[in-house]
Amino acid sequence: MHAEIHGHRGARGLRPENTLPGFAHALEVGVDALELDVALTADRRPVLTHDLTVSPVTSADVRPAVHGDPLFPYVGRPVGELTLAQLRTLECGVRVPRTPEDRFAATQVPVPNTRMPTLGAVLALMDAYGADGVRVHVELKSDPTRPHLSADPAEFTELVVAELDRHRRLDRSAILSFDWRILRIARSLTPATPRYALIERATMADAWLDGLRLEDFDGDVAAAAAEAGGTVLSPEHVLADPELARRAEKAELPLAVWTVNEPARAAELLDLGVAAIVTDYPDRMIDLWSERGMRVPAPVTPTRSMSA
Repeated sequence: MHAEIHGHRGARGLRPENTLPGFAHALEVGVDALELDVALTADRRPVLTHDLTVSPVTSADVRPAVHGDPLFPYVGRPVGELTLAQLRTLECGVRVPRTPEDRFAATQVPVPNTRMPTLGAVLALMDAYGADGVRVHVELKSDPTRPHLSADPAEFTELVVAELDRHRRLDRSAILSFDWRILRIARSLTPATPRYALIERATMADAWLDGLRLEDFDGDVAAAAAEAGGTVLSPEHVLADPELARRAEKAELPLAVWTVNEPARAAELLDLGVAAIVTDYPDRMIDLWSERGMRVPAPVTPTRSMSA
């Protein structure tokens, strides 16, 4: 069988998430796709962040962008309130665990003096690596239940698609979102680009599903995802079971399951027939793939100057 390895936020278990050093490391380990998260700044730039407010775990204040900036400190503020210049002052290479149980702090190698990158910077990094065979999977962070924190979904999707197109990446990309309005908009803008319908228990509600009601589909979330414009169903791994796999197959949607870090669970999901595993530890998955005699993604090293 064949299944892909997708590096979650780069390789969150190994290097700082959603950063250039993290993506570079994931490429050098070997992945089929880099998964990343984007939100819009106040000056409408797509930047990499998992959270709609600046996270105190992945970001730390260093200095204000300008002397006397009334918005400083920036940690805890909505990303959409801050400009790229303000966000670029943050330290994003040293994880600050909230609890001693933060497993990523124990395994993630810090990279001090790392800044929050733009989507364009990540695409330029992939060009510098010559990573033509690695796809970029862009999750648009949008919460329809918190519109005051979320960008307008049409403008947001248009800006992301335009950036992918500018870097000639649309044919090697995918659009991901829990907010299924994004899937509908992306289908109209770039119908050939795969669209991942993300789900977890908390988002299987009308507000997240572009107004679709699961009861109208007899509870079949795969059928609803296909109706919404999804081309791949991407559930949290705890939702993946034989019944979901059966429904996804009926809807002709591959399953890409997140976030799977334990090889034993990954093995169960491979036996279920999933098309892809999204993981914080691509190195662990490569070991499992090798044990099973499956094709592993080749590591990628830079081919061009990194100065750009």
